[in-house]
Amino acid sequence: MVASALLVLGAAPAVPASAAAAAAPAAPRDRVDGWATASPSSLGLRPARLDALAAGARAADSTCYAVVRHGRLARDWNWGTARTTPREVFSITKSVTSALVGIAVRDGSLRLDDRVSRYVPQWRGTASETVTVRNLLSNDSGRFWSLDSDYGALVQARNRTRYAVGLPQQYPPGSAWAYNNAAIQVLEAVLRRATGTPVDRYAARRLFAPLAMRHTRMGRDASGRSTSVFFGLQTTCLDLARFGRLYLGRGAVDGRRILSRGWVRRSVGVSSTVHNAAYGLLWWLNRPGPLRGATDAVDAQGQPVAPMTGQLAPGAPASTYAALGLGGQVLLVDPRSGTVVVRLGRPDLSDRAAYGFADAARVVTEALR
Repeated sequence: MVASALLVLGAAPAVPASAAAAAAPAAPRDRVDGWATASPSSLGLRPARLDALAAGARAADSTCYAVVRHGRLARDWNWGTARTTPREVFSITKSVTSALVGIAVRDGSLRLDDRVSRYVPQWRGTASETVTVRNLLSNDSGRFWSLDSDYGALVQARNRTRYAVGLPQQYPPGSAWAYNNAAIQVLEAVLRRATGTPVDRYAARRLFAPLAMRHTRMGRDASGRSTSVFFGLQTTCLDLARFGRLYLGRGAVDGRRILSRGWVRRSVGVSSTVHNAAYGLLWWLNRPGPLRGATDAVDAQGQPVAPMTGQLAPGAPASTYAALGLGGQVLLVDPRSGTVVVRLGRPDLSDRAAYGFADAARVVTEALR
């Protein structure tokens, strides 16, 4: 059950994929799906190296690969799927959910340190009463987590929010880190009740439309009542690049502010918890320190796993960050160089390492002049 559920969600840092077969780039045009374009060399990129990195992405079962620098599309590639065809991006959904919380905070609809029980009355008078919105975004809520519940029962639940809300508290809030899909799904109830709007509609109106993410939508569970906020986003490489550009612009695009600068800094500029240097507010960071991945909260015997120490992409700037999804779905942003890299592909549960953070970061470490 867990193995099949892993096909529909999750994200974990991965080691680089090897480069192999060559890939044909899209024909250059003045605009591509609304993006202004420029040649890689004019944007300070090495064309031959970029082609080689795209070939490596293709060899890793990618369906699309795109590189944007200084707000212009340098190159995009598409294999077996049309450029404008939306596809599932799994846990990249979480970073979009983080942005939706940020919009609601900017509006004054909720606060980062609000208790979740303000919006989820079922938690009042329980061990979960003091869990905050910040805890849910940082993955240190202490809410119950297991592989079976998070990658099995939650995915199969008819109403995922109801299932997630009903799980027990496992640890005191802030005391332990786990990549907790169920805890994140509780943000659906928080957003819906704080804004008075179904989350998928809120996302469409307040985020996707302003960013011209025309091929992007969130999905609902089988009940039709709750939007899935830990996975389920359908989008494209170039729409995700637009989302990345929002963060590169510190919450503003083309003079229109969507997120506060402070929200962007808290989300991607600093580690959100002492338990995992590589995690912001539902974003993965290249910060050095103790690292935890998506499924290493406990070992096979149910005991806590000691974190590794290091960096997701050694050699890349510590300020680099990414939204990651199962099977090597990556949206990487490097604020130092003004670069956005997106790779989407087919999930692969074989022993082969998935495309990941470090692979996408090679554009920054190898292809910049």
